[in-house]
Amino acid sequence: MNQPDRRRFLQAAAVAAAFSPGARGASDRVNLAVIGLGGRSRDLLSIYTGLSDCRVAAVCDVDQAAQERAVALVEKQTGVKPKVYDDMRRVFDDPSIDAVSIETPNHWHALATIWACQAGKDVYVEKPCSHNIFEGRQMVAAARKYQRIVQVGQQSRTIQHKQRAMKLLDDGVIGKVYLAKGLCYKRRKSIGRQPDGPTPPGVNWDLFLGPAPLRPFNPNRFKYNWHWFWDTGNGDIGNQGVHEMDIARWGLGKDREMPRAVYSTGGKFVYDDDQETPNTQLATFDYGDVQMVFEVRGLLTNADAPLPMRGGHTIGNLFYGSDGLLAIDLQGFQVYRGEEHQKVMDEKFTEPRAWDTEPHIRNFLAAVKSRRVEDLTCDIEIGASAAALCHMANISYRLGRKLTYDAAAGQFAGDAEANRMLSRDYRAPYVVPERV
Repeated sequence: MNQPDRRRFLQAAAVAAAFSPGARGASDRVNLAVIGLGGRSRDLLSIYTGLSDCRVAAVCDVDQAAQERAVALVEKQTGVKPKVYDDMRRVFDDPSIDAVSIETPNHWHALATIWACQAGKDVYVEKPCSHNIFEGRQMVAAARKYQRIVQVGQQSRTIQHKQRAMKLLDDGVIGKVYLAKGLCYKRRKSIGRQPDGPTPPGVNWDLFLGPAPLRPFNPNRFKYNWHWFWDTGNGDIGNQGVHEMDIARWGLGKDREMPRAVYSTGGKFVYDDDQETPNTQLATFDYGDVQMVFEVRGLLTNADAPLPMRGGHTIGNLFYGSDGLLAIDLQGFQVYRGEEHQKVMDEKFTEPRAWDTEPHIRNFLAAVKSRRVEDLTCDIEIGASAAALCHMANISYRLGRKLTYDAAAGQFAGDAEANRMLSRDYRAPYVVPERV
C-alpha cells in the first residue's frame, strides 16, 4: 500500500471508529494533541493540563526547541511525557488521538483542520480560522461532511459579560443600533530588517511554510512576526481585529449576513522595515441598514472615549444607537443614554483569572462529548464568516478600491482581480482541496 492510499485508509478507519458503538464514552477524558507550540500554545497547554476531562497526549511542532519546551511543561504539570511529532500528518495518523488543538500560524489553520476532520479528529483552531475566504468555506464543508466538532478560538463568544452586553443590545438598551466600531489600537514596535540566512538547526522550514510559497529562511518571517507578511499572516485586522470585528457584527445582529460592500484604506507608516501588512488601517462595511467600522492603529495614538487605554492599548467595541451608546472591552461594559450621555450601567467582568480562554476550552470539550455542534459558542461557521470580513477588508486595502460583494454568488460583483484573491496559489503537497 503506497503512502497516499495508506493515509486514506487510516483516515477512513478513524472516522468509522469515531462513530462506532464502542467509541470513547462521554465520561472518558479526551486525548488531545496540541499542534503548533509557540507563545499562544503555552497559555493553552497550561489550561489543558489543568483540566480533568482531557489529557495532552501529544505535542507537535516543526521546531525541535519548541517541542522540548512543550514536553517539559506538560511533564511538569501532569507527570506524564506526551508523544512528540514534528509533522502534523503523523498526529492525524495516530488512532489514539481524539482531538487536536491547532495553534499554528494562520496559513496552516485551514489545511490542518481539514486533514484533522478527514482523520476523524475534533478540532479547536485558533483565530482567524482561515488565511483566505475560500479556506473558511472548505473548513465548514469538512466539519459538516465528517461530522466533526470544530471550535474557533474567538473567546469573546463564551465570555459572560460580552454575552450579556449582546443580549442587552438585542433587547434595545440603546434603541436601534445603527453603527458598530471595532478598535485595535495595539502598540506594535518596528520589526526592523533582517537578512535571509540558513535555517536554524532543528527547524523544518519546508513544513513551516507548508501551503505558502517557498522562500529562504528569514528570522522576521519566523516566530511571532509571521503575522506581518501576506504569505503567512493577515496583519492586525486578522490577528487581534477578528475578535472585535466578530463582536461588532454580533451586536449589530449580522452574524449570518455578509456586508454589501467594503472599503479599506491605510498603510504602513513611519517604519522602514520588513513588514508587509499595514500598521494603520480603516475598514468600513456597508450592510444597507447598518454600518460597521474597524480601525487598526499600531503606532502611538490616543484612546477612543469612553474606552480607556490599558497598557498602551485600546481594544474593544463601541455601539451607537438611537437612544445611546454601549462601550465594551475585556474589563466590562458601560451604557450611556440620552442627550446628556448619562451613564446608566457599568458592569465589570466577574469571570476568574483564566476567563478569556478556559471557559471557551471547556465549552469545546463539552461539545466533543455531547457530539452536538449547537452546543459550541463559536462553531466553525461563525469563525469562518468572521474571518471573511478581515479578508474582505485586506483585499480592498491591497487593491485600493471599494468592493461590492454578492453574497448569493459568494464573490465580489464584476471584479475578477478581487475574486482571484478569495483563494491563493498553494504549494504542493500542501493544497487546500476543492473537494474535502
